[in-house]
Amino acid sequence: MERYVQEQPRDFLAVATPGAGKTTFALTLASWLLHHHVVQQITVVAPTEHLKKQWAEAAARIGIKLDPEYSAGPLSKEYHGVAVTYAGVGVRPMLHRNRCEQRKTLVILDEIHHAGDSKSWGEACQEAFDPATRRLALTGTPFRSDTNPIPFVQYEEGNDGIRRSSADYTYGYGNALADGVVRPVIFLSYSGNMRWRTKAGDEIAARLGEPMTKDAIGQAWRTALSPTGDWIPNVLAAADKRLTEVRKGIPDAGGLVIATDQDAARAYAKILKKVTGETPTVVLSDEKAASKKIDKFSADESRWMVAVRMVSEGVDVPRLAVGVYATTISTPLFFAQAVGRFVRSRRRGETASVFLPTIPMLLDFANEMEVERDHVLDKPKKGSDEENPFAEEDQLLADAEKLEDEETEDQLPWEALESDAVFDRVLYDGAEFGMQAHPGSEEEQDYLGIPGLLEPDQVQLLLQKRQSRQIAHSRQKPAEEADLLEKPAEARPVVTHKQLLSLRKQLNTMVSAYTHQSGKPHGVIHNELRRVCGGPPSAEATAHQIQSRIAKVQEWATRMK
Repeated sequence: MERYVQEQPRDFLAVATPGAGKTTFALTLASWLLHHHVVQQITVVAPTEHLKKQWAEAAARIGIKLDPEYSAGPLSKEYHGVAVTYAGVGVRPMLHRNRCEQRKTLVILDEIHHAGDSKSWGEACQEAFDPATRRLALTGTPFRSDTNPIPFVQYEEGNDGIRRSSADYTYGYGNALADGVVRPVIFLSYSGNMRWRTKAGDEIAARLGEPMTKDAIGQAWRTALSPTGDWIPNVLAAADKRLTEVRKGIPDAGGLVIATDQDAARAYAKILKKVTGETPTVVLSDEKAASKKIDKFSADESRWMVAVRMVSEGVDVPRLAVGVYATTISTPLFFAQAVGRFVRSRRRGETASVFLPTIPMLLDFANEMEVERDHVLDKPKKGSDEENPFAEEDQLLADAEKLEDEETEDQLPWEALESDAVFDRVLYDGAEFGMQAHPGSEEEQDYLGIPGLLEPDQVQLLLQKRQSRQIAHSRQKPAEEADLLEKPAEARPVVTHKQLLSLRKQLNTMVSAYTHQSGKPHGVIHNELRRVCGGPPSAEATAHQIQSRIAKVQEWATRMK
């Protein structure tokens, strides 16, 4: 507010982490601009029907009346303005342009990255709000998965020649966590064995978290989320146990399962009813009944809601504290918005817990919660192999995946055959904790039972203690009882097949360099590394074993200098 009042800009982009209070800021500013006669009316543009109603309700609480049902014609004098959707502006841009031309208007563009969802929406926003007196753009995620420009956002060219969005004010997750505005997020990741049948009729088995090709990761992920296997029932049961623990400190805490499609959502709801004995709220699409269901769930004390996509952004249910990421949507934008549903803090000490499959991409997103991103307008220029040594392989893989998706007469439907679940690790503040454990075991309960009211530094300390206790308990067990991988999470990095190849390439490059330095043959150095670090030949070694050998070669090379 201070910066805005001081600078009085026509355009202002405020980037604030989900849950930080963008709506409160925007309406406080709107009230100030109305009071000082800088503007005479307000237009709020939101991504969905539900959100425009939510804006009108929030505005009414501070005395600003917005009409969320406005469609055309003159506005009743009792209103200060309107709340509309980007789709609505796309249909009638000239209507909104005329309104801006007739009276001094403040336009609030909520989750402005959506204005780039289609070229027509972006163009309609430009046309409709070009004459506006003031424009306030808000977003929790100022980046897009594509390069469509976002209207009224300033882009600045970096040293690399790539243009990135430039915010006037940024308030990231790290800032908000330090101020007690958002909750710390504990991610609980589950692995397990998957088996599925491809369209060619081949049966494939794999374990989540083990190095796989991009295609195999996608199919293993789909298998895990299939309601016919054991992975989803075990993870939903674990999430409900976590919710019970959280409700000891937050009595009205609720849980949300984000599903890929309507069939999966209904199936997950049936499983949750068996687990809890209570029928969950199921939100299937962005329709009038959906808004009412969300409002009802927000106000009551029931345990679970299952939703498809629409609850991933902007929908405000402050009591949500436990989530299950049961969708195959894998963009950083969607993940950030989904996690944003759980982070809004109502009182200091509340924690959020999100359950997810052990998929490399998701674990990367979870570990990068505090990383601030900007929208990149230009794709990196195609150049040397050094920029992307896997460019050719990526293209071949993309072609192969396209071919597989084309239906032919002799193909069978893809089918998930079976799955099981294994507690894999806890991710918090960029660090990973825990050893693998069976669902229902004492070791799993150790992590599910973390109190729901904790300060951020207490979470870190408690996770370290739990892992130490688990390691000590593991060492006391006879070797024949160790049926799961007995290594802490940081010693079990989750990588893709491509990342593992890259690590092997890095090790070979370093061994070659050390060969020139030491005069020893490659084979001798590799054998020495195996003797010192342990493990099989590098072609069969795990990511952690290869990383250990890389560190050891670096140590030897440094000593010789």
